[in-house]
Parts: sequence; structure tokens; C-alpha cells
Amino acid sequence: MKFTQFLKTKGASAAIFMGIFYAIAMLGIFLPGYSAVPGNIDKLPIAIVNQDAGEYGEKIAGQLQKNLPFKEIETDLTNKKALNELEHNDLALVVHIPKKFSENLQKGEVSSSIDFTINEAGAQTVSSTMKSVVTEINSQLSTQFSQQTAEGVLMNFNVPKEQAAQLAKKIETTYSGNVVTINEVPDGMNNNMLPMFLTMAGYTGAMIGAMQLVSAFRESRGKASKKRLFTYVQITALMISVVSSLVALGIAYLVNKPSGDLFLSLAGQQVLNYMVCFNFTAIVIFLMGDAGMILNLPILLIQTLANGSTITRDMMYLPYEWMSHISPMYYSVQAYFANLFGSISPSPYIWSMAAIGAGAMVINMAIVAFIHKPMPIESKEMKAETESVKNAAEITA
Repeated sequence: MKFTQFLKTKGASAAIFMGIFYAIAMLGIFLPGYSAVPGNIDKLPIAIVNQDAGEYGEKIAGQLQKNLPFKEIETDLTNKKALNELEHNDLALVVHIPKKFSENLQKGEVSSSIDFTINEAGAQTVSSTMKSVVTEINSQLSTQFSQQTAEGVLMNFNVPKEQAAQLAKKIETTYSGNVVTINEVPDGMNNNMLPMFLTMAGYTGAMIGAMQLVSAFRESRGKASKKRLFTYVQITALMISVVSSLVALGIAYLVNKPSGDLFLSLAGQQVLNYMVCFNFTAIVIFLMGDAGMILNLPILLIQTLANGSTITRDMMYLPYEWMSHISPMYYSVQAYFANLFGSISPSPYIWSMAAIGAGAMVINMAIVAFIHKPMPIESKEMKAETESVKNAAEITA
């Protein structure tokens, strides 16, 4: 056999195709997706809540609106509403200027500070970017409230020069930016990445499981009805989900040590995550057979960017944002963030994930019912007769 002939074999041809295909898929998906960082940082929504009755609060709020590199800046929210939206990651930063900011600043009181609130229980890029932004804001505000600048501002308010100089000296040493972090994530990348890793473990296992179990479904046709075999597939997947989830959580508790009170809710979500991902990835396998994996892997790669663990929906390019709305991984990651580190209920994300799983199962049932052709079921008598004829033929031979 010549080498050129070997290259034409099914296995060699498939290996060549897959090597080229996945090089294109991975680079074609990851590089454009990650180019959103820092390119789309300006799409992050923030809120400026100015409750100050004095001149300084209005001046600072106006300057921040003008100079901050964000296109969407909410200014008509109450502090309570803004913080609630921050909890749900609908905002990336809340800047709160308190009621007596100008008054305290002019008196030289230490309480003259602005609160910058950041939520750590979300996409890593957001929290790290917001911390850098807050550092820059505080630096600029400190410069703005230098003695010379403050004195000029005060004199514009018709404050006598000597009094203005005294007040400016107090202002120079009084202003401070108060950085508030809610839902703090423990130190270590293993903690930041835990929601994604738990989700990926379930998704990848479910995707491979879908290929194997649908293959078993096809091989068993004729030995039982399609309905019975489909039920067997789902029951087997459920058994695998329970065992694999316990193993995954065992490792997570060994390394990350989350609260023991969360074990049952985390276990339930991981089991649900597996079943939803199983039916989601089984759709193309039921349609295309093992060749469906060619499509399933790029879908998985897209979801690694669209799951919201690194960048938020606000920063995603449209194809990734569209995928996030139907992605089991997105809702799983967000539910884990809420459950492990947040102070909001993960229920909305859990229900969204369950809805995707239910929809995927209905699609799989329809594929099995209407696309897979029915096959005559081999009875025990026919099977015994076939075996006896086969045995007789072997003896004769």
C-alpha cells in the first residue's frame, strides 16, 4: 500500500479534515470574540446617583458623564434601584454622591466621600475594568480638589479670598473615594472560574454522552420500540448526571471549599445542567448521527465566550449575544455566580435553563417520532428461530 493510498483512507481523510476544520473553528470563534475586550468596554452600563444638594455634587456628576468612556450612563435612578440592578449585573458600576457631600467637603469633614460600588459576582473583565476606572476617577478628583483648584472654585462662588484659601486647604485633605465591593469572590482564579468549570464539566460530559447514547439508541433499533429506547436513553443520562455531578462537586469541595449549606442546591443544579446540555447537544446527534459532533464542538466553543463568565452580554458581538439567549451554559454560569457568591436568587437562571432543556427534549422527541423510520421489533420467537438457524448453519459448516 502506497502512502498516497493511505492518505485516501476514510480515517486519514477524516483526520485531515478535522485538523483543518477545528483550527478554523477555534481561531475563527475565539479571536473575534475576545477582540471585544477592551474594544467594547464602552458598552458597559453604569449609574451616577447624585443626591447632593450642593454645587460640588452637580459639578462632579456632570464631569463624570462627560468624561467617562461609557455610552450608557443612568442618572435618573435612586441609589436603592441602582444597587439592585448592580446585584443582578444589569449595571457594571454605581457612583453615589451622598446628600451632604458639598457641605461636608466645605467643612473639611472626613465623611465627604463618594461611593463607587462594584459587583464581583459576575464577568471577570467587568470587575477588573471597573476597579481600574475607579482608581482613575479618584486620581482625577483628587487633582480637581487640589488647593489651587478648590480655591478658584470657591472664589467663583463669591467666597472671600482668605476664607476660600482656608476652605481649599481642608478640601485638599478631606476628599476620599470609597470603593465598595459587593458579593466578594475569594482570592484565587480557581474561585473566579468555578462557575464556568462546573458548567463546562457537565456540558462536555453531556455532549460526549449524547454521542454514545444516541449511538446505542441506533444500534438497538428493532429490539424495542422507539419510545422505549428513547426512555432508556433519558434514564441512562439521568443516572450519569447524578454520578458525574457528585464526582464534580467532590473535587470542587476538595479544592475550593464552598459552603456546605450549598451542597444540595449545587448538586441539583449540576444534575439539571447535565440533562439540559445532554438534550441540547443530542439534537444534532439524533439528526446527523456521529457527524453531529462536527457541529456540536463549534457550538461549544461559541458558548465558552457567550456564557458570561469573562465578558457580559453588553460587551458581546451579536452572534455571541444571540447564542447567550439560548445557551444552557450562560444560564448555568449565572446561576452558579448567584448561588456561590451573590446575594440574589439563582431561580430565574435555573428556570431559563430548565426551559431550554424542556424545549430540547421536545425537539428530540419530534425527531425520533417523525424522522427516524420505524423498524419491526424482533420478537423472542423470531430471535430464537434466527439463533437456531444460525447455530445449525455453523454446525453444518
